[in-house]
Amino acid sequence: MEPFARGGRGTTGRGASSRPVGQFVPGVDQVEEWPDGDWHVRRVSGAGADKVYRCPGCDQEIRTGLPHLVSWPAWAGGEDERRHWHTACWRNRVKRGPGRTRY
Repeated sequence: MEPFARGGRGTTGRGASSRPVGQFVPGVDQVEEWPDGDWHVRRVSGAGADKVYRCPGCDQEIRTGLPHLVSWPAWAGGEDERRHWHTACWRNRVKRGPGRTRY
């Protein structure tokens, strides 16, 4: 199942729009609707990736200069759950099932 994005700072003010994930703009927050809930997602360009992070999907490093994304639950207080993900790990996390993601 492909997620859809809506809202975010990149909308035109005509209300929320639904667009396929592939049309994101780096650095602009979007909300993706997934079977496991709604998530804020921000794409990080390689130039904007200046630290090493550990991906909760594969438990491998996201090295400096590697484009990736940051996500957090779309509920009040969800920003405390921000995690940096490899893009492929984010897309495939629902296929892994519960308990397979490392937080």
